[in-house]
Amino acid sequence: MKLTSVFLLSSFLAFLLSTGTTANAQLNSIQFNSDDTLRGTLNKDRSWWNVLHYQITIEPNYLKKEINGSNKIRFASIKKSNSGELQIDLQRPLQIDSVIYHGKSVRYSKKGANAWLIELGKVKNQISDSLTIFYSGKPLLAKNPPWDGGWIFTTDKKGRPWMTVACQGLGASVWYPCKDHQSDEPDRGASLTVITADTLQVVANGKKLASEKFSDGKMATTWSVSNPINNYNIVPYIGKYSNWEDTYLSKTGKKLELSYWVLDYNLEKAVPQFNRDTKRMLDAFEYWFGPYPFQEDGFKLVESSHLGMEHQSAIAYGNGFTNGYRGRDLSGTGWGKDWDYIIIHESGHEWFANNITTNDIADMWVHEGFTMYSEVLFIEYHYGKKAADAYCQGIRTKIRNDRTIIGSYGVNHEGSGDMYNKGAGMLHHIRTQINNDNLFREILLGLNKDFYHQTVDTKEIEDYFIKKTGLPLQATFDQYLRDTKIPVFEYAYQDGLLRYRFSNCNKNFSMPIQMGDQEKLKIICNTEWQQIKVPDWSLVNTISDNYYFTKKRIE
Repeated sequence: MKLTSVFLLSSFLAFLLSTGTTANAQLNSIQFNSDDTLRGTLNKDRSWWNVLHYQITIEPNYLKKEINGSNKIRFASIKKSNSGELQIDLQRPLQIDSVIYHGKSVRYSKKGANAWLIELGKVKNQISDSLTIFYSGKPLLAKNPPWDGGWIFTTDKKGRPWMTVACQGLGASVWYPCKDHQSDEPDRGASLTVITADTLQVVANGKKLASEKFSDGKMATTWSVSNPINNYNIVPYIGKYSNWEDTYLSKTGKKLELSYWVLDYNLEKAVPQFNRDTKRMLDAFEYWFGPYPFQEDGFKLVESSHLGMEHQSAIAYGNGFTNGYRGRDLSGTGWGKDWDYIIIHESGHEWFANNITTNDIADMWVHEGFTMYSEVLFIEYHYGKKAADAYCQGIRTKIRNDRTIIGSYGVNHEGSGDMYNKGAGMLHHIRTQINNDNLFREILLGLNKDFYHQTVDTKEIEDYFIKKTGLPLQATFDQYLRDTKIPVFEYAYQDGLLRYRFSNCNKNFSMPIQMGDQEKLKIICNTEWQQIKVPDWSLVNTISDNYYFTKKRIE
């Protein structure tokens, strides 16, 4: 997100004062404006209503690079609204053309750059209701998707139109009007109807409901997802696609429908790549995380013009049908070369990001850290623990520690890109602290069961680990999520005594460390010098490299 330096709102100042010194220094260098708050906060015009369903219809004009459409929003009033106003998000340069409520046009007005207030009048409490918003214009075009997102008008290698959208972080309101906040997913799913030339195929989330041809050479194609879905995951793919189907026998005993969509000229090389790694992914992730969480909507891989994105039940794929990340091993260890990075990583998000979604984008490490760690677990399932350890240690070398991996709350601001590698490294570190792989797996399975189709905060994830393990892990979470310093294990040896402590860390940082193979050599290390009698200082070398701290001998 591009940040505009204008002013800090009083509520955000209060947040800053409640955080640690390191976080204060970093966040004070960023200033947020009212538009950030309108997007990132559940204010009085957003909090009184809950989204039930989106019914989106859109017609893109490829030549003019325009779109026009509508969204029928079904919602429930969950508390009384004194003003009768409802905030809808739709990003410029798109414009709302009209709003229909109970069969009549109602007034609306712009609030800030990208928010709109709909004047509904008196709304009864605890009822289901709906309104329809008609809109049009030139959407923001993606410059470097998926990182710098927006609507994508491009062509395939044969010069034929190829369209889609990538909008994580930027927000789904870049192409359709919605309540653009991660905490409020449409509880009953969404449908998407796309009107385009009948020579092109349309693919979207969930199941295909209908296709209707018109006399003018156009066709309307409708897809529907029945499960709750994050706004940025609702995405159309429009192009000259070929399709094949398959099934996977889930650990639930049910058959999961698999569907693959690629540009027609890529079919031959796509079939072996998709068939192999999709089922290997499902084998591994159903073992570690539990059953695929969107059984009713099926699983799809859809070729996209950008690298990839975790669009629920319709994963965007653009890795060129090669192993690794565009042919490279991100870990530098060799263990990332035998599988397709985008199939594995983006599919891992079906459990972490899509099944379990964070309320605020500031907590996006829950999406990316766990999903980066899903790569480690995929390797472990298929290649063994030593390979997984090596891969995780390899990706840890890419951590920059430039800023905290938890961002700023209430202003649509994510943390450092370290949320990927550092998030995965922290989870492997915690797993090593737990020292019980069966329990660790139970926690991962439990997260996806107990938070099934829910939105969460970081604190809920932390509390879950602490409760299930019985370990005082809060200091560990604080150190790696809310600080940039990486602890140093300092030690000295003299006359049979090993002295040790942690430095370069928070004062309350403390954790157990296993040395050697015997449980009696587990120490609790904190920031105060302690000592233990050992036969040889080299016992320090038996401390696992899966812990995420550095070691330094003091003479």
